[in-house]
Amino acid sequence: MKKSFLALALCVIVVSAYAQEPQDLEVQYNPNSLNPIAVYEQLYKVRVWRNIDLREKQNKGFFAKNGEITKLIIDAVKSGELTDVYSSDSLTSKMSKEDFQSALVQEAAIAYQNWDPATSYYADDIVTYNGNNYRAVQDSKGAAPSATGENWAKTSQGSGIEYLVADISNAHLMEDIIFDKRRSRLYYDIQAINLIIPGAKTATTLDISLGWFKYKDLEKLFRNNVQKAVWFNRQNTAQNKNFADAFLLRLFTGSIYKTQNPDDETLDDTYRGNGRPYQEGVWAREWEEMKLMEKEHNLWEF
Repeated sequence: MKKSFLALALCVIVVSAYAQEPQDLEVQYNPNSLNPIAVYEQLYKVRVWRNIDLREKQNKGFFAKNGEITKLIIDAVKSGELTDVYSSDSLTSKMSKEDFQSALVQEAAIAYQNWDPATSYYADDIVTYNGNNYRAVQDSKGAAPSATGENWAKTSQGSGIEYLVADISNAHLMEDIIFDKRRSRLYYDIQAINLIIPGAKTATTLDISLGWFKYKDLEKLFRNNVQKAVWFNRQNTAQNKNFADAFLLRLFTGSIYKTQNPDDETLDDTYRGNGRPYQEGVWAREWEEMKLMEKEHNLWEF
């Protein structure tokens, strides 16, 4: 009787353990990681945010003419291949496709009056007809813009103007730096990328964020578009690589502008103000990079 009771108790314990496993997995692994490392294997971890200027020489491989990484991402959102765009780096609140496209508009369209067959129009008058803008080539009345084409010519005048791909030259990258104690190796686990229109190109002189993208989604996009997602190797074009491989090999440079902290401050917030010189915020980015390098060295040393 006692043996039967012990066997039953053991079965209950085993079943309970298996029942808890899915929940434990959700807690132990980061769902946004491309290659997640279990929390209990992480000896050290810090999250950093980097600013990547795609015009810099080291980053030009991602920004080759007609092969820009920003163009690939934006086209994928417009076509529906890339569906998830997030409003912040928390990666919880999604943006609509319409909101994303409205952020791309540099100059809003002019609202012209709809064409009216009873109205007399004169040369160079512009009207809207069936969703398109038409300019009167000569004085016109009664003839629909799309009827003959003799009195009207389709025009893009007054249409909305989007930012050029060359204008979207900055990106923010969020990543976790993790030391895996089992494999005794430091990993750079990219979490998300944000496309930025720098203030030098905007009317308000403020940076415009187009939206955050999970790197897992972007990596899939790069792998599925081998002909377009090409990192250009200026030294040897026989060794051009996929964008995903270029990120894996760390073939980019970006200055750290924030590290995870209780106040969620950027380095500029921390080191500027209170009479401190402007340059101190710039120096702080280099200091932070050096501190991370020293930390990696000490992890190996001890």
